[in-house]
Amino acid sequence: MAVTGTNWTCYDSSTMTSREIYGRTLAELAREDNRIVAVTGDLEKSTALNKFGEVFPERIINVGIAEQNLFGTAAGLAKSGLIPFASTFAIFACLRAGEQIRTDIAYQNLPVKVIATHAGLSFGHAGTTHHCTEDFAVMRAIPNMTVICPADGVETSMAIRACMDINGPVYMRIGRGFEPPCYEDENHPFEIGRANVMRGGTDITVITCGIGVLQSLNAAATLEEEGISVRVVNMHTLKPLDREAVIAAAKDTGRILTVEEHNVIGGLGDAVACVLAEEGLSVKFRKHGMQDVFSAIGYAEDLYAHYGLDANGIAEQIRLMMGVISGIDDNWEDE
Repeated sequence: MAVTGTNWTCYDSSTMTSREIYGRTLAELAREDNRIVAVTGDLEKSTALNKFGEVFPERIINVGIAEQNLFGTAAGLAKSGLIPFASTFAIFACLRAGEQIRTDIAYQNLPVKVIATHAGLSFGHAGTTHHCTEDFAVMRAIPNMTVICPADGVETSMAIRACMDINGPVYMRIGRGFEPPCYEDENHPFEIGRANVMRGGTDITVITCGIGVLQSLNAAATLEEEGISVRVVNMHTLKPLDREAVIAAAKDTGRILTVEEHNVIGGLGDAVACVLAEEGLSVKFRKHGMQDVFSAIGYAEDLYAHYGLDANGIAEQIRLMMGVISGIDDNWEDE
């Protein structure tokens, strides 16, 4: 994925945030398509749209701290034949400007790409007001909306490119960008609406997205040493959901754990559960994520550990589903 005219490739992703990769990928796409414009709400640097603005200063619009106007402006640009990429923090997009996204953009099925950063718990120390664990539920419920949650910067770049083929609106959530990379390169498939099986397994399937992908892979590696075979499915597109991947997991492993950096109400887990119910599939099933609570305040990595969204927490959930009790040392006679 070498990008012409810039000084980076996907192999630099380990030292670049997902946001930076988004900004640079957008600049490259804009070289090829003069319909692409960017709109921000006084967050060019925070959302990395400054990388786009450095190359195309005449094609970026800053509406100021006015998120409703941000998406209203994006809708107007789309009506004039342009393809706007509108970026702000996820919490401001899905809640503060939810009506404008629903009515101005989705109702008219306009090709506005909402790239929301600092999603989930990734902006941990900024506090609960800046965490966003409701956006899957909100955006999945809006007609015409495609909902994507890439695993890392490499997948973000591919998703940005892929969403250009979607004629209607797209909501893509990425984190603050300091999460460890999941992929070493782009030598893997990416298709909107088609999940990627990251690891084969026969005992249980973890269906996840975003930061959960790498953490689930790490958990699966640990559990392999304990004799538990874990399939890991990267469900990077929540809408449209890959029903075939869910059905295959249910039939092949009989146990499904969903992992999401989101409230378990209305998110990935509920989407998977609907498929299971509609298909009449009986499996052992558990939703793992934010258990209908407002998030605490702290550094993101500490919050992931606190809510069991790191590899250790995911492994523990899998052990519970497998009926395995961890943390007990049977060799106690010397005590």
